[in-house]
Amino acid sequence: MRITSLLLVLGLAGCTPGAPPAGTGTAAAATTMIDVSLTSSTAVATAFGSAGGFSPSITTVALGSTVRFVNVDSFAHTASSFGGAAFPAASPLGAAALTTSGATLSGGWTSGALGAGDASPVLVADKLGTYLYGCFFHYGAPMRGAIVVQ
Repeated sequence: MRITSLLLVLGLAGCTPGAPPAGTGTAAAATTMIDVSLTSSTAVATAFGSAGGFSPSITTVALGSTVRFVNVDSFAHTASSFGGAAFPAASPLGAAALTTSGATLSGGWTSGALGAGDASPVLVADKLGTYLYGCFFHYGAPMRGAIVVQ
């Protein structure tokens, strides 16, 4: 009888209103990787203007997930955020784009100069919205992309 009562209590504990579903404990969200390559990612038309050099050009992620940029090219690039609803014609990026900063998408960030094979620190998708970014070195190529957090 004790074993039956214990099993009943344990079974009901999983049905507690408001409790997270089983298996959703403290596991970290998956990290979305964005390839950085001017040579293998061609320009495409997007709702924000011409984008390219990042694959995918427009990345959609869930709130709370993480994003990391990986340079798969043989020369340096940055992935650096800037404000606005569309890609400006002239580069909005200054020399600060060359130094890694930021940990969240909403706070503004830059990967800093990523050499061949380098990866950026992870960025947390902490707020819903669209985040535009580009490469300091090749913005006009157009090396630009967007992350949409839903």
